[in-house]
Amino acid sequence: MKLASTKSIKPGTILAQSIYNENSVVLLAKGMSLTAKMITRLLDQGITYIYVEDEFTNDIYPESVIPDRLRREATESLKSTFKQIKQEGPLRNSYILNKNEKNLGNIVEQILAEIQNNEKSLTLLSDIFISDDYIFQHSLNVAIYSLAIGVKLNYSRKSLVEIGVGAMLHDVGKIFIDPEILNKPEQLTDNEFEIIKSHTQIGYDYLRKQSDLSAVVAHCAYQHHERLDGSGYPRGISEKDMLPYAKLIGIADVFDAVTSNRIYRDAMLPHEGLEILYAGAMNLFDKEMVEAFKKSIAVYPEGLSLELSDGRQGIVIRQNKELCDRPVLRIVKENGKKLTDTYECNLGKVVNLTVTSVLTD
Repeated sequence: MKLASTKSIKPGTILAQSIYNENSVVLLAKGMSLTAKMITRLLDQGITYIYVEDEFTNDIYPESVIPDRLRREATESLKSTFKQIKQEGPLRNSYILNKNEKNLGNIVEQILAEIQNNEKSLTLLSDIFISDDYIFQHSLNVAIYSLAIGVKLNYSRKSLVEIGVGAMLHDVGKIFIDPEILNKPEQLTDNEFEIIKSHTQIGYDYLRKQSDLSAVVAHCAYQHHERLDGSGYPRGISEKDMLPYAKLIGIADVFDAVTSNRIYRDAMLPHEGLEILYAGAMNLFDKEMVEAFKKSIAVYPEGLSLELSDGRQGIVIRQNKELCDRPVLRIVKENGKKLTDTYECNLGKVVNLTVTSVLTD
């Protein structure tokens, strides 16, 4: 299968990867011939990229490191917990959260085991969901990415579990924000942006009252929008005052935010999201953590078409461990002509070649 821009595909294209809603119900099944109406619906739902069948890549099947069962269980747990918290309100010690904290910890343990036992580079691009509740998928994705960084940095198991729970709850303050403001497709007013920013304080105030939660979990909600140079919020603190967990979760939060499907803007591809992090390394984000993240993810996921510095074009067929921006390609075009006999090019072994562009048409 090949990864293609939804805007570029034509009616009759065969869907190669099923598309789900947040309850893991199949909305469009793989093998379907996409109609113009279906394509329009995908675009209206903010689905920027999909996997489609392709003559050169019928043997490529990108897989998420996190099994469907575990993602479904985690999403349902987060959704149930957050909805019950919202009903209780932000001002009280939560019986619901204290009751569910152990369950969230168990889910984090399972995600952690999958990451540690799987040698594949992490990609969530193959998990394509249409969701009315972005916060649940985002919270889970941030937890997955945060744990991957923590594993690369050799954090202890205790620290990793705290990071995972902190990441799952980092945006809990948003459930108390007016959904019309939170999901507004147009540009926010200054007042609306201040309301959005308040989710960090609201989340912190709520979590620090919970007797069964570590204090660092509350600070993950409080500080994940702070930046090393003091340009973040809510307090504008600088690197020396930031909790390491919050620095780490902030990186995962930004990456997932810019690479996720949203109705009001196109998702970036992983290499584009990584460029944003590197642009802010040293000033905004911890460089060591950004480097650890780069080593964890598939910068160019399987099925993505690339053009090389010598003009050849190929499709990513697998990753090189620890060289996540130097994948193995199947060369399908050379000297401007499609090849009948394709061959492999391992960028991990050819140092004089670089990726010059990503092809999504």
